[in-house]
Amino acid sequence: MTESSLHSQTARLPLRAALPFWLSLLMIPLVLSGAIIGGPWVLVPILATWGVFATLDAALGLNTDNMDAQTKDSALVWHRAITLVWPPLQFLMIFGLIWYIPRAGHLGALEIYLITVGMGILSGSVGIVYAHELMHQRNRLERWLGDLLMTMALYGHFRSEHLLVHHRYVGTPRDPVTARYNESFWRFYPRVLRSCLRSAFRAERDKLARKGLEWWHRSNPFWRYGALQLGFLALAFAISGWMGVLIFVLQAASAIFQLELVNYVEHYGLTRKHLGNGKYEHVKPRHSWNASHTASNWFLINLQRHSDHHYKPDRRFPLLQTYAEDAAPQLPYGYPVMTFFALFPRKWRAMMNPRVKAWRARYYPEIADWSAYDKARHGM
Repeated sequence: MTESSLHSQTARLPLRAALPFWLSLLMIPLVLSGAIIGGPWVLVPILATWGVFATLDAALGLNTDNMDAQTKDSALVWHRAITLVWPPLQFLMIFGLIWYIPRAGHLGALEIYLITVGMGILSGSVGIVYAHELMHQRNRLERWLGDLLMTMALYGHFRSEHLLVHHRYVGTPRDPVTARYNESFWRFYPRVLRSCLRSAFRAERDKLARKGLEWWHRSNPFWRYGALQLGFLALAFAISGWMGVLIFVLQAASAIFQLELVNYVEHYGLTRKHLGNGKYEHVKPRHSWNASHTASNWFLINLQRHSDHHYKPDRRFPLLQTYAEDAAPQLPYGYPVMTFFALFPRKWRAMMNPRVKAWRARYYPEIADWSAYDKARHGM
């Protein structure tokens, strides 16, 4: 390694290199202005998430540039900062609005509901994405911040499910979050809500059992998830009574819905080959849908470079690599558009099933009857 390349991996990157990823901060004044002004303004955060970034994607196209994957954490100060400042900002926004909304006489019931959806965009499309980044890191502070963000969405078990189940079993029948071929989102969603809590708890229970401990041992993170969630609910009640609890629960439901929409898109129809005796091939970039759309990757801190995230889960978001289509399957649009189409099963299947079939033919031409193959996998 040359001295210049080593310097490029360790020298602190300037703020302007990270600035596009800070665009998510704009969601705070958008949600706040909707609550203060009311009327049509309550729709602005929703339209910004689903419409503005989809429009920007169309205008800016794809970004296939890759940062040096060996870049050190010390060089990523401004990239990491956004994930560290967001948790306190989200806390202040959610509980500040829980105080404000019940006391705002100009807001009707529909406006209050739409504001809670906007709050769910804060805690879901931004907060949960940042929590996902934080929970993959090794230091305790970042993991704790990830837990705080997830429990603000009443979905604390997601960390256990994601790290211990999803990453291990993605693309197999043992992963609840891998959407099956031809499975609509409206069947996927209730199935995941039921299955993920159970699979997360079993994974933590089994992890403790390997240490000779019972599931109720204090080191089980489910105690922390539960305490934080009860604490947030109690705080909402202390601020605004049952109305505060209702607002908190509705924003959490909105956040969870957005999370599972994204989960549905990320692996739809993709499977790892079964090698026999309950074993599967290693996870490769081809087992996740990839999207290199510029603006939505700014907003989602490169979450759409999902192929590389599963291939190298410990990489920080600026270092995630994008792949050519012969290495990883590509989505036709970014997540804002794809999650919208996922709500309409007939349109979704017309768009994605041909892509899944092409993916199967490219990577697993030896499997002639996928219907029988899938039944055999799920019957194991």
